[in-house]
Amino acid sequence: MQADEVLRRVRREPFMPETIWIVDEGTGWFRPLCRADDPKGWRREVESERSVIIQVDDGATERGRWPTSSSSAPYIMAKMLDALEVRPGLRVMEIGGGSGYNAALLAELAGAGNITTVEIDASLADHARRALTQAGYPVTVITGDGMQGYRENAPYDRVVATAAVREVPYAWVEQTRPGGLILVPWVASFHPDEPLATLKVETDGTAEGRFGSPAWFMPMRSQRLRQRTIRETEERWAAAGKPEACRYGVTVTPEGQRIWLDSPDNPIT
Repeated sequence: MQADEVLRRVRREPFMPETIWIVDEGTGWFRPLCRADDPKGWRREVESERSVIIQVDDGATERGRWPTSSSSAPYIMAKMLDALEVRPGLRVMEIGGGSGYNAALLAELAGAGNITTVEIDASLADHARRALTQAGYPVTVITGDGMQGYRENAPYDRVVATAAVREVPYAWVEQTRPGGLILVPWVASFHPDEPLATLKVETDGTAEGRFGSPAWFMPMRSQRLRQRTIRETEERWAAAGKPEACRYGVTVTPEGQRIWLDSPDNPIT
């Protein structure tokens, strides 16, 4: 089943919180949009082709400066689902459960009993758990640090992160079967487009792959970058001649990781 078909079958609305967040154009801050106060406006945002912000500043209630959790734009979700090549029966771990909507899409592809989603924020995990249960998807929802994965349900055939990293936790590699895939967006630590990486896990315990198109995901809480670091990344990339993201790759081993340009023999970090 193709991702576009899954997105048509599973509506986003049942997974959205009663309060979402929209930018206040006059101030640049994000303000809450409550379904009870503005049902038409709430539904317009939820049914749009844009991402829907479901948390700001790690749990602010009145206003916030930085989005910290969202339901991704449908085209991004479709791109990642297709890249994962999920089939019925494959075991999948999602890092960053958020609203639970993406876990429902994965459940349609692989079967709900094969999906584990890990969310660090307890309030979001509780929301995802309720929404998935009410929608009829008995997915395993774990409240915990996604950096550690979830060993109890390993090994997985696929691992997908819906939060960006600057370093792939080796726990994800350990918990993935040889031949399995890890799909993860990257923060702007080496390329300003924050590209998506697809890694294949090998029998020797390493994982390797190349970067692709931009993904633009919020970073994991423990892997956020300072704005100064992001500016320095763009400066280094420009000084190197602005290489396309697809020229870069990453190799992950028990000893650490290295990002390379064109070939694993040409590491840049």
